[in-house]
Amino acid sequence: MQIPSIYLEQAVDQLASLPGVGRRTALRLALDLLQRNDTAIDDFVTALSALKDKVLRCLTCGNISDTPICGICSHPKRDPSIICVVEDIRDVMAIESTSTFNGLYHVLGGLISPMDGIGPQALNISSLPLRIEKSAPKEIILALSPTMEGDTTNFYIYKKIKDYNLLITRISRGIAVGSELQYADELTLGRSLQQRQVFDLAQ
Repeated sequence: MQIPSIYLEQAVDQLASLPGVGRRTALRLALDLLQRNDTAIDDFVTALSALKDKVLRCLTCGNISDTPICGICSHPKRDPSIICVVEDIRDVMAIESTSTFNGLYHVLGGLISPMDGIGPQALNISSLPLRIEKSAPKEIILALSPTMEGDTTNFYIYKKIKDYNLLITRISRGIAVGSELQYADELTLGRSLQQRQVFDLAQ
């Protein structure tokens, strides 16, 4: 499909670079933006600029936040004795939607995946032992997706923290093997957290 404007084509290229957006969808979105008035376009650009410039990573857990310490870590009614290790912000949002967890989080920012060139050093893992030493939680929940990458990351983290005096658990296998946590329904995810099991390398 030939696009009659280089500027429209550039906009389509950028929109099509987003995950799950094909070129036809990107063209439809770009044409919609083209029809909007100047105020709407300015608001759109401002929102994207703020997303890049003003969203922070929580200094404690790695969650995204508008402040140096996120609302979950700073909430006085959260239980600091339980830390739930998750892959990314989408998993935090998924777990929070279940209303079954009242502890804190530790957001890795991804999973170990040698095939994709992602090693432990690229993730927020090294700060977890330091956090354990500082806050002395009673339990660490490994709430990673039951995929090969998730299991690899679970094993790596377990080796790093197994000598601390705390309980290490994993979410139950109510989440189907090979699926991603963020796509689990709230009931299944909530039950998987509530029925968590002691982490065992033989599992």
